[in-house]
Order: sequence, then structure tokens, then C-alpha cells
Amino acid sequence: MNLILLFLLFALTALVYAMAGFGGGSTYSALLVLNGADHRIIPLVALICNLIVVSGGVFHHVRAGNLKTGLILPFALTSVPMALVGGSLAVSEQVFRLVLGTALVLGGLMMLKPIAGDRDRGRQPENRVDWWIATPIGAVLGLLAGVTGIGGGIYLAPVMHLAGWAESRVVAATTSAFILVNSLAALAGHLGKWPETAQAGLTVFLWLPLAVFLGGQVGSILGVGRYGDRLVRVITMVLVFYVGIRLLLEGS
Repeated sequence: MNLILLFLLFALTALVYAMAGFGGGSTYSALLVLNGADHRIIPLVALICNLIVVSGGVFHHVRAGNLKTGLILPFALTSVPMALVGGSLAVSEQVFRLVLGTALVLGGLMMLKPIAGDRDRGRQPENRVDWWIATPIGAVLGLLAGVTGIGGGIYLAPVMHLAGWAESRVVAATTSAFILVNSLAALAGHLGKWPETAQAGLTVFLWLPLAVFLGGQVGSILGVGRYGDRLVRVITMVLVFYVGIRLLLEGS
């Protein structure tokens, strides 16, 4: 894939995902797979890009009053330690392709399910979560973030919507913060494998964070006032599903 095209695709991905409170890790990983990147650097690049995008999103959502501590806490309590563990694991290329492929396919399927707007639900979201459900979800998504670089927002947002836990802008703020803490913890785990990762050609992709910074800032500003989940699904669903199936077939 042409490097200029990859830069533009990362910027566009960041813009669209930031509008919905996501980091874009699933699509960054998919694009890097299509570019033939070494499996050891894919999570690291995706996590760095996640951090850049959602940092802007969290900042703008805090200013707008959309972020609720009581919503993010039960997820983060279990996701952060598991993301650290997942990031520190040394997995083979075959295992990585299996885990990432499964995660991308599931992510594509999640995008297929329409999410009704707040008005269509027939009741006002309460802006609270059930801890006994939230803590295991956080643990699973934290581990996934550590191993693959996918922050988990693509899975968390539909769950919060379908459960009626929060309105759209609050969900976007919660997923932004969730991806932020997961990515930080997972990145800390990956830094322990730095010598090996650096040898895998990481420097070739170090300019991609600039692309997501530019796209993410625009998307975060737009997303604070208007939730863009439907746009995210249309643009990214086919890509992540295709790459997920491809990874699973190649790994079988």
C-alpha cells in the first residue's frame, strides 16, 4: 500500500471514529495488516494512534460535561490490569492473527446491528451501569486491547446503548475514556518488549500518529455535539470484516 495513501486512510479513520468516541484501533490494525506490517508492531502502532485520538475526545467531552465518572469506573477497574497483562504477553504470529481476526470479525458483526437513538428507546437513559455486568466486560476488553491494540470501544458502545445505560453523547465520552485508560495500560505492557518490537520495523510507521492527530481533532470537535456511530459502521464495517476473515483463513 502506498505510504501517502496509508497516511490519508489513517487520518480519515481517526476523524470518523473520533466522532463516535472511538479510537479506531480495529481499523488501524486492519490497515496495517493489509500493508504487510510485522505482527509485533501492529498493536503498538494501533495503541499509540488510539491514545492520540481519544485524548482529544476525552478533553472535548469533559469540557462539554459528557463524561460521567460513575460510568467509566466499573469498566476501568478490571480492564486496566488486564490490558497491562495482555500487552506484556509475547504471542506468536499465528496466535496474534487468530485473536485479531476473531476480534475484527466480531467488530464487523457488531457494526451490522442498528443502534436506535435515545428517542426511539421509549425511556430516558439513567446514566448508570450494572457493576456485575460491567466488570467482566471490562476484563475481557482490557485483555483484548493489550494483545491486539483494539481499545474495545467498538464493543462497549453497542452494549451500553442496548442496555439503556446512557445517552449517545455520554456513551461516546465513556468509550473515549475507556479506550484511553486501556491503551495506556496496554502500551505500558508492550514497552517491556521494546527491543524486540523496535527490530520489527516500527520506525517506518512512526509518522502515522501525525495523521490520526489531525483527523482525530476534527472528529472530536464534531462528535461532541453529534454522535456519528452510523457513519462509523458504514465506512469501517466491510474493511474490518474482510481483514478479519482473511486473517482467520490464512491462519487456518
